[in-house]
Amino acid sequence: VGTELTNGAKLDTNSQWLSLELDAVGIPVHFHTSVGDDLAEMTAVLQNAVRRADIVLLTGGLGPTLDDLTRQALAELLECPLVLHEPSLESIRSMFARRGFDMPERNAAQAMFPQKSEPIPNPRGTAPGIWAEVERPGDCRSCRIAAMPGVPSEMKRMFHKEVLPRLPGGRQVIRRLRINCFGLGESATEEMLGELTARGRDPEVGITAHEATITLRIAAHGKTAEECDAKIEAARSAVRERLGDYVFGEEDVELQHVVVSMLAERGRTLSTVEVGTGGLLANWLTDVSGYERCYHGGAIVPSGPALAALLGPDAGVVAESGPISDPTAGRMALHCREQFGTDFALAITAFPSYDPETPAVDAPVGYIALAGPDLLKVRKHVLIGDTAILKSRAAKTALDLLRKHFLRSEARGAT
Repeated sequence: VGTELTNGAKLDTNSQWLSLELDAVGIPVHFHTSVGDDLAEMTAVLQNAVRRADIVLLTGGLGPTLDDLTRQALAELLECPLVLHEPSLESIRSMFARRGFDMPERNAAQAMFPQKSEPIPNPRGTAPGIWAEVERPGDCRSCRIAAMPGVPSEMKRMFHKEVLPRLPGGRQVIRRLRINCFGLGESATEEMLGELTARGRDPEVGITAHEATITLRIAAHGKTAEECDAKIEAARSAVRERLGDYVFGEEDVELQHVVVSMLAERGRTLSTVEVGTGGLLANWLTDVSGYERCYHGGAIVPSGPALAALLGPDAGVVAESGPISDPTAGRMALHCREQFGTDFALAITAFPSYDPETPAVDAPVGYIALAGPDLLKVRKHVLIGDTAILKSRAAKTALDLLRKHFLRSEARGAT
C-alpha cells in the first residue's frame, strides 16, 4: 500500500520477501497488488482480494498521517467502525517516552482498529498490525487478513512472530537451490540442460542472468522435506554433469569467493592491476573474509603516464602496441606479479568506447591477462551488450580465468 509504490518512487521489496517466506512453508502466492493512497481504490482492492484468496497480507498505510488509510479501508471492508484500543495507545505512548519524546496526538490514530479485528503487537515501531477474518458467502473457509507496517524490519519481525503462526499450514513442502555459472549465455545454458528446464517439470529449473552470471533456480515440491531434498540432489547432479566447469558455486557464492578459497587451499598468492575496471576486481576480493591470506594488493591506474610508470623499462610496449593490446596486457600482469611478489597476477587493460548495438563481429575488444609461475595467458574481452555491466563482466572474466587455470592444472596433475 502506498502511492510511492504506484508512482515508481519506491520499489516494492516486501511482496518479494513475503512470497519467498510463504512459498517456503507451502503456501503459494497467486497475486501481487500495489495500490495508491486512495480509500475507495484500497477498499475495492481488498474486496477483490478477499473473493479470490484464502490469505491476504498487506504492508504499509498504518502510519499516523492523513494518507495512511489501511485501517479505514479494512473498516470499510468489514463494515464496522474504528474503535480505540487503549492498550495499544499506551504502548505507543510508552515507546515515545522511552525515546524521550511526548507522543504527538496524531499518533493516537495508530491505536484505532476496525471493531471486528484485533491488534498485532509491534515492539519495533509505533504502528501495530491488524488481524481479521472475513466470512465469505457460500464458502466454508474464511479469508484471513493481516495488515503489517511497510517498514521492512518491522514487517519481517511481525510476520515471523505474529502472523505466520496464525496461518494454516501449506499443502506441500517446497525446497529451493540456486546454482551459479559463468561463461555461458542463457540460451546456450538452456540448450545444454535440455529437458531439465521443461515447463511443468518437478523440480522446476529456471534460468536468470545478472551481470553475466547465470543462475539456475531449482524448486522442488513434495509431501516431505526428504522427498524435496532427493529431487534437489538429482537436479544438482544432472546440472553439474551437463554444465561441468561452467558451474562455480551455489546460493550466494560469487566468483571472488571461489578464487580466494582456491588460493588459500593451495597456499598461493594473487595481485591485480586494473585500468578498465577501476578497482572493481580489488574491491570484490577484499570483501571476501580471509582475503589477507592470499591477496597481496593491486594497482588501479589510468591509461597513460601512470601505466607507463607501472611498466617501467617495458613502457615502450604501450607506444608500440597501444594501451589496449595483447602485449600490454601481458606486460601489465608480469610487472604486477613482480612488484607485489605474488604467485599469480591478473591484469585488465582499458576499454575503448563503443556502441552496445555494434554487431559482435565488429565489436572492439579489451584484454585480460593472467601471469603465474611459467605461465602467461592473455584473453580478448569482446565489448558487446549493455555498457552498464561491462566492468562487472570483465572482472568476472578475469577471476574465471584463474579459477579455470586451477581446475585444468589439477586435471593434469600439476601442483
